Amino acid sequence: MINQAAIKLSKFPTNILNTSFSVFIISIVLSSLSACQYNKTSTIIPATEQSVTSHNNSKLPSIRSDKENISAQTGSASPYYPLETSFTPTDQRPTNLTNAFYSVDAYKTNKPSKGPAFSSINIGIDPDIAKEIVMEAEVALNEDAQNKNNLSDSPIPENNAWTRLQQGMSMKPVMNARVKAQLDWFLSHRSYLDRVMTRAKPVLPFILDELEKKDLPTELALLPIVESAYQAFAYSHGRASGLWQIIPSTGRFLGLKQNWWYDGRRDIIESTKAATKYLIYIGGQFDNDWELTLASYNAGPGRIRSAIRYNKKKNLATDFWSLTKIRKETKDYVPKLLALKELFGNPEKYKLDLLHIEDERQYEIVELDSQIDLALAAEMAGLTTEQLYQLNPAFNRWATAPKGPHRLLLPKETVNEFNKNLADLPKNQRINWVRYKIKEGDAISTIARKHRTTVSLIKSVNNMRNSRIRAGKYLLIPTATRSLSTYSLSKNSRISKIKNTPRKGRKQSYTVKSGDSFWSISRKFGVNSRSLAKWNGMAPIDTLKIGQKLIIWKSMTNSASSGTAQLVSLLNNHPKQNLHALRYTVRKGDSLSRIASKFNIRVTDIKKWNKLGKYLQPGQKLKLFVDITRQSG
Repeated sequence: MINQAAIKLSKFPTNILNTSFSVFIISIVLSSLSACQYNKTSTIIPATEQSVTSHNNSKLPSIRSDKENISAQTGSASPYYPLETSFTPTDQRPTNLTNAFYSVDAYKTNKPSKGPAFSSINIGIDPDIAKEIVMEAEVALNEDAQNKNNLSDSPIPENNAWTRLQQGMSMKPVMNARVKAQLDWFLSHRSYLDRVMTRAKPVLPFILDELEKKDLPTELALLPIVESAYQAFAYSHGRASGLWQIIPSTGRFLGLKQNWWYDGRRDIIESTKAATKYLIYIGGQFDNDWELTLASYNAGPGRIRSAIRYNKKKNLATDFWSLTKIRKETKDYVPKLLALKELFGNPEKYKLDLLHIEDERQYEIVELDSQIDLALAAEMAGLTTEQLYQLNPAFNRWATAPKGPHRLLLPKETVNEFNKNLADLPKNQRINWVRYKIKEGDAISTIARKHRTTVSLIKSVNNMRNSRIRAGKYLLIPTATRSLSTYSLSKNSRISKIKNTPRKGRKQSYTVKSGDSFWSISRKFGVNSRSLAKWNGMAPIDTLKIGQKLIIWKSMTNSASSGTAQLVSLLNNHPKQNLHALRYTVRKGDSLSRIASKFNIRVTDIKKWNKLGKYLQPGQKLKLFVDITRQSG
């Protein structure tokens, strides 16, 4: 547009190009591209800023060398300087331009000026050329105004999942000091948001589908950012797992399978259905108050009800923001989601560049009727095993679970190739079979571990009623088709990678013995129990197995003093290392092993600390020594 105008201007007599009128014509063409408006002093200002620029002559900026003055007046660093001219156009403008330019006299009466074209200036310009330039400027003005309207109304490209998320938001917006603090953190960690959006790309449309299907606020699609940063393999110290960070007991309550082969808490499809179902369930307990519902998702409904009862007794308000008897994690949890709602709901306001995510599922569900080796499935789909695991993170091992689910999530573009290759593959070749000759001293459990499978699967395949085996006989065993390293995101590979991660200090191995717990082992070696669990890809409250190998990283200080690490006993009622005495009331159904497991201590320690009879009684008080700061809750 500018080039066309320049060609037309080249037709003007040379002397005209030096006049103030030529400056005015050029300014129309250039400034029209930024949808400018002409006010009563002939100062051209961006139309989008007119509401913040005073119509008082004394407050309008002059042409200056410092851009800061313009930014202060308009509220933005506009690339266009205000242009003051010494004439007053009083011509009859084309209809659409009458809203853009007024003469001084007409401006005073708030009406478009009338009269012959540019009657106040007589410079001998060809009227046809002038009219053509003005018409070109009008087209540019209209096009740019339309572009600005489009940007304002729809800042995100069409068919974008973020658009659907924004349109479905229905939770009450809140902006207070706690939300502002979380918002500031996100704004100062934009690279984190970029990573989160990249991880969300394959699954966001499906999550939105589920939320809309259940008539839930679409802001809840941002909850996996708070829970797991959209990492399907996330695992917390409280044993929560998957995108939605569901703990084992809640997973069982919601019907999610959890076994050696498969963990439904990490299944993208099943965990999302379960999480949305759970949100509806706890929402009903709090009259669909989403702030209390979200707090309950984090802390548990019982704890939030207890906090509400406490406030009622104190005659305090019972809304989320007034609750005092909740953990800091929960106090921050709800503000985090509300901050994300504000941020993703107003990306232009915070200059957040949203990663474009097509608003349609990028994968298809392929249903199979039997177990299949995941490395083989990946090869048949033209994927790496890691890419396959990323879409199917629920599988713990080298194959789908023997009793299902057998379905696979595959990128759309790979489905045809996979189905073709699957049709050409005999069903008995979907996994590798080994004929194993039983040796003297073999046990079915050791054979299962050696071949990375389960006792129950071996028994099922070989039609065994019990675990008795005889040397010299043969077992048919399904095994992986590739080496363990090929299954880079299987549970064993992930744990192996964690154990082999270099850390500070000296690495040593420990074999778990009867009665051991993370707490007792950490006391023995003078290390943090939570760190010990982390080094081994576990949670502090996970169950240890006799014979299990643990990795321990000891600093030089710990190595030197490990011989004097203090053990808690009845003779020492004031143990060091942040241990505290705790009075525990025995509840119905409690046992010594259950209490020991709950606090990561040994049964023998409980017996030492307390004079116990043959049976525990509900209401009985027990003295325990625990490290409060290292309990997982």
